[in-house]
Amino acid sequence: MIDSDELPAPPGEAIPVAPVRKAKRSSLIEWLVVLVVAVLAAVGLRAFVVQGFFVPSGSMLPTLQLGDRILVLKIGYTIHRGDIVVFRRTPADIYTTDPVLVKRVIGLPGETISSRGDRVLIDGKPIKEPWLPHLGVQDGVNCAERAFDIPTTKIPAGHYFMMGDCRADSEDSRAWGTVPSSYLVGRVVVILWRFGHPYFHWF
Repeated sequence: MIDSDELPAPPGEAIPVAPVRKAKRSSLIEWLVVLVVAVLAAVGLRAFVVQGFFVPSGSMLPTLQLGDRILVLKIGYTIHRGDIVVFRRTPADIYTTDPVLVKRVIGLPGETISSRGDRVLIDGKPIKEPWLPHLGVQDGVNCAERAFDIPTTKIPAGHYFMMGDCRADSEDSRAWGTVPSSYLVGRVVVILWRFGHPYFHWF
């Protein structure tokens, strides 16, 4: 059976053709809609899901290099000891004007933290820190542990004790106290760019 639409036009009758201008206009509108949706999706992802950051200092050497581009997960994550997080600068931090910082979570809410030399103690027991570099010179920066101990400190509920991996070159919770969970921006999940080239390292 032949569909009536497939029947040839009677002799002498013109076959209707859709105007080219209308088709082009329709295609342009479709592309504009796609572009708007893509932009809104990107803005939404940045605002609520993931966000990129630039590492401005050497406090996390050698784990994070100066100038690294990192991607931060902003929702659906949990915080564990050893996680690297981005957070807003606390009012007590008078050592920088950077609005956000990146450090490693060392002490969790409700724990008691202290240190002896380069050993961090949680509730009186030394913890393992496999993420720490050799606390010597890293890329020309002295990362050796500072010569003072962390006084015994009870971490308040909903707060975290942050420290940089390059201990001698990091102003952190040892200087300005704990960070409220409301200041957390997100957890670092991947390094995207290093030394002017794409570089992928997942955490």
